[in-house]
Amino acid sequence: MRRTLLVPGAILLASIGVAYAGPNSTQEKPGSTEPKMTPEDAAKRNPVPATSEGMAEARKLYGYNCAMCHGKSGDGKGDLAADMKLDLRDWRDASSIEKMTDGELFWIVSNGKGKMPGEGDRTPEKTRWNFVNVVRSFAKKSAADKPKAEAPPS
Repeated sequence: MRRTLLVPGAILLASIGVAYAGPNSTQEKPGSTEPKMTPEDAAKRNPVPATSEGMAEARKLYGYNCAMCHGKSGDGKGDLAADMKLDLRDWRDASSIEKMTDGELFWIVSNGKGKMPGEGDRTPEKTRWNFVNVVRSFAKKSAADKPKAEAPPS
């Protein structure tokens, strides 16, 4: 008799455990918990000038935290991006971010986007603004590398 009650009891307990472990219909979908950028966030202007010291610090951290996906030169072709089959912007091309405000870039650096984790509280605000300067510098550096068009003869 104990055996006949033990088996259905075990099945009942397992069913309850599965029900609690499964997704709750009142919970939001995983993708909807991502923070949203506000117009105030996007309107922010970079208060940190691009100094050699600030840029050097941000480039060093970029090398540790970002280059694996975004590439050393900002081309979007880092090793991890290739492995994960991510299609990232080529920041060397100014048109890839010219319509993005400094506030938008800062928000993405701080909060992340898609599979990219944000720097959030682990990186000081000034350094995150310097990341914006670094991202913008990739296009400037690329433009400086391009040969200048010759002036037409007068």
